[in-house]
Amino acid sequence: MALLLAGAVGCSTEDPVMVPTTTSAAGGPATTTAGIVMAMPGSLAWDFSNELRPALNGKVALAILPVGGDRVVTLGDWSSGPAWSTMKVPLALAALRQNSGYSGTASTAITYSDNSAADVLWQSLGAPAAAAQAVEAVLREGGDAVTKVPATRTRSEYSAFGQADWSLDAQVRFAAKLPCLPESDSVTGLMGQISYGQRWGLGNLDGAEFKGGWGPDTSGNYLVRQFGLIPVERGQVAVAMAAAPSSGSFDEGTVMLNKVAALVGEHLDELQGGVC
Repeated sequence: MALLLAGAVGCSTEDPVMVPTTTSAAGGPATTTAGIVMAMPGSLAWDFSNELRPALNGKVALAILPVGGDRVVTLGDWSSGPAWSTMKVPLALAALRQNSGYSGTASTAITYSDNSAADVLWQSLGAPAAAAQAVEAVLREGGDAVTKVPATRTRSEYSAFGQADWSLDAQVRFAAKLPCLPESDSVTGLMGQISYGQRWGLGNLDGAEFKGGWGPDTSGNYLVRQFGLIPVERGQVAVAMAAAPSSGSFDEGTVMLNKVAALVGEHLDELQGGVC
C-alpha cells in the first residue's frame, strides 16, 4: 500500500492495525497534533513501529514529507533537540546568496562537515545577530515558521547555530521546500557529495542528498541526526531522522540510523514524491 503522507500510513480497510504517530498540516503550528493512523502489516509504518523500533536501544524517530506536500508523517519517540551540523545547510545557503565566492568554504562545511569552514560562513554574514537573522530567514523561506537561531553560543565549545533547537517536524518541512528555494542547487549539489566517512544513514540510499549532525549533551550522551532528499516515484521525498541511543554512543547512533534508512529503502515503492 502506498504511504500517502497525508495523515494515513499504509491505510487499508482489511485487517488494519492502529499505530501511534503524529501528523501536522503545513502552515499550522510547528507542534504536532497527536493522532492515530491505520497501518497494514508489512507497511513502512508497521515495520518501523512493530519490528525496528522495539529492537533499538534508545529513542529514534523518522519524519517524511514529499517535496511540495503539506502534511508530515512522523514515527517514533524523539521530537526535538540541537541541530548540530544539520544547520550548516541553511547557513551555507544564506552565505552563498550573499557572496558566491564562498563556494569552496561551503563545500568543505557541507561535504566534510568542517566546523572551521562553517564558522567562516557564519562570520561572513556579519555580526552574530545579523548572522542568526540571515540563517533564520532561510528557515522561514523554507517553511520552518518557528525555529530560532541563537546569536550567541549557549555552550562555549560549540557553535551558536548548531545549538539551535530544531524539531524533526520543522526540519523535514524545510527539507521538503529546500529544492524549491532560489539558488538552493548550490547547496543540494553539495549534499549529494558527502564524504565517505559520513555516508551513514541516508548515505546508503542511491541518489540521496543529505546532511548529518551529531554532538553530545552536557552529560556526554550523543544525539545523531540527519535529513535530506531521496528520489522516489514522481519526484523527491524529504526525510528527517534522529537517534539518541541509551548508551550515549555516537557509533551506536549511526548504526541506528543505518537501520532506519535501510527500512526506508525497503519501502521506497510506498513513497510518492513531489516536485517544485
